[in-house]
Amino acid sequence: MLKVAITGPESTGKSTLCEALAKHFHTVWVEEYARSYLENLPRAYNYTDILHIAQMQMQEYELKKQQANQIIFCDTELLVTKIWAEHAFGKCHAWILANLPKQDFDLYLLTYIDLPWQYDKLREHPHKRDFFWQWYLNEAKNLGWNYEIITGMCKERTQKAIQAIQELANKRGILLNLARDSQ
Repeated sequence: MLKVAITGPESTGKSTLCEALAKHFHTVWVEEYARSYLENLPRAYNYTDILHIAQMQMQEYELKKQQANQIIFCDTELLVTKIWAEHAFGKCHAWILANLPKQDFDLYLLTYIDLPWQYDKLREHPHKRDFFWQWYLNEAKNLGWNYEIITGMCKERTQKAIQAIQELANKRGILLNLARDSQ
């Protein structure tokens, strides 16, 4: 099974891309846990919430892997929570730091900041897009990840991601069955 994480700064189309890829490959995807959690939180988030979000995101990923059809997509992963915690609180939980290098994704799709910013009550940094982009890119390099930078508008972005996934599958000798009845 191929395991693909979609990561990058806020408002770069991660959720949209994740859903489109899961639809294309007829498989499941792990939604961003932070979104549903924060939308239902009756107070401002705190440092402890970030750890809970990170742990639940990875728990959802482990559960969804059992339902996947040759490939799984995860909308965000532990790097998102590391950067979030460090920027918001100047520190990061030991659990996140210990588990970040242990993630088992085969490919990280790093979404670029070329999509227009879209307001959302959960998004916090419209004027720091380049700052966060550089942070994500540097972390991906430092962690030695197999990553592809995904640029372009909607359909072009999705096609670039599909191509990167197919190339990885070909390198690994995995024939991705795109038939709907293979689930």
